[in-house]
Amino acid sequence: MNQFDVATAAVEAALAAGARYADARVMHRRSESMSARNGEIEELSQDEDAGVGVRALVGSSWGFFALPDLSPAAAKRAGERATAIARASATLPGPAVDLVDIEARVDSWASACAVDPLGVALSVKGDLLTAATAEAHRAGADLAEGLYQIWDTRKWFVSSQGHRIDQHIRESGAGISATVIGDGETQRRSYPSYRGQYGTRGWELVDELDLTAHAARIADEARALLTAPQCPAGETTLILGSEQMALQIHESVGHAIELDRILGWEAAFAGTSWLDLAKINQLRYGSELMNITIDPTIPGALGSFGYDDEGTPATRRYAVRDGIWVGTLAGRDSAAVAGLDYAGSVRADGWARLPMVRMTNVGLQPGPHTLDEIIAETADGVLMDLNRSWSIDDKRLNFQFGCEIGWEIKNGKRGRMLRNPTYTGIGPRFWGSMDMLSSEVVSWGTPNCGKGQPGQIGHTGHPAAAARFRGVRVGVRG
Repeated sequence: MNQFDVATAAVEAALAAGARYADARVMHRRSESMSARNGEIEELSQDEDAGVGVRALVGSSWGFFALPDLSPAAAKRAGERATAIARASATLPGPAVDLVDIEARVDSWASACAVDPLGVALSVKGDLLTAATAEAHRAGADLAEGLYQIWDTRKWFVSSQGHRIDQHIRESGAGISATVIGDGETQRRSYPSYRGQYGTRGWELVDELDLTAHAARIADEARALLTAPQCPAGETTLILGSEQMALQIHESVGHAIELDRILGWEAAFAGTSWLDLAKINQLRYGSELMNITIDPTIPGALGSFGYDDEGTPATRRYAVRDGIWVGTLAGRDSAAVAGLDYAGSVRADGWARLPMVRMTNVGLQPGPHTLDEIIAETADGVLMDLNRSWSIDDKRLNFQFGCEIGWEIKNGKRGRMLRNPTYTGIGPRFWGSMDMLSSEVVSWGTPNCGKGQPGQIGHTGHPAAAARFRGVRVGVRG
């Protein structure tokens, strides 16, 4: 019995038990990670799992059941149990849940991969991390750390509507950091971001990062931050680098436009949303420079795929256009309830988890400027980059973020380095103050987005570029 046969058996069993719709995902996933500290390997982790997860719809209620067993009997049992759970949940009267129509596809899709990351020798990977962290340690870091992570996922999806789709997604990435300890002060610098850079690519992505070449620089900058002046408190012009912009998009846009949060279906992990569906296509989210797309078709970006976990093909669409909120991240059921005609943003982090609305690649379209031009046009302000901390309320509205490093901007030039830079704002007011945006977009990968109960870890992408915001409160008042 091949994997499609397993998924088909599960779907057929669910239908025979009374489901009006069912789908099944067979998944096989391998993962590997390694970390190093101060030139020595700290930990190696390798994992592999496989199983089948089944969704069944009875009336207006979903049931889900999963087993780590790909035998015909297990597949049938999973389908039957999913339907039984759905039926048990359907105790309240109400209209049946509809699903947005999609074409049933029979297809195969794979992410591009030049160098199989799991095929690279462990000795090569270990040498990279030990060399990079040793170099940062020699350059003055008290604690130099490095990490890579790899995921190799195969999926076979079957639905009662005729879908039969297999996908092979390979993801990898890496990063390093340097921490220095002073008298009552600790500072950290990271490369290429505070968690590393990740994408749906092979080991070639890690090679391109050239971690060792940046090790001494981040150690030098971390040590310089120990004696740099504190970021002043007050209201000023703020320039954010592209990495921090990725986090800003993730927290204050990506989570806010998740339709299950907007509908009140999801409230875990600081989540509902301040958005009101009655105001879609009318609400001003930000300035006219703000164009946010939902785009799982970007080659190599971490939130890319051929089909989501409901069989909806990857499609690019706008979430914010010319500053106006126009779209959401949706599933087939939530979209139908909201009266929308699109879905495409449902994924699960494994065979044993119920698929749910997740970010794909949610990012800013490029602007007309460069970072150098933005700095040159700024008489007085602060430039901040690389996230250090974040806090946002349960409406995804009020936020405060801290960055690893800042620079004073005076008369169009980058000046003194500033330590402990922070800024705070309210979503639409903050985005409304954006008046310059760079064309230099980087598709940052976020491999650690948490959502749901039981918790799921999502892999998301965020194309972002440096941008300028007027009248932002920065620093901490003493």
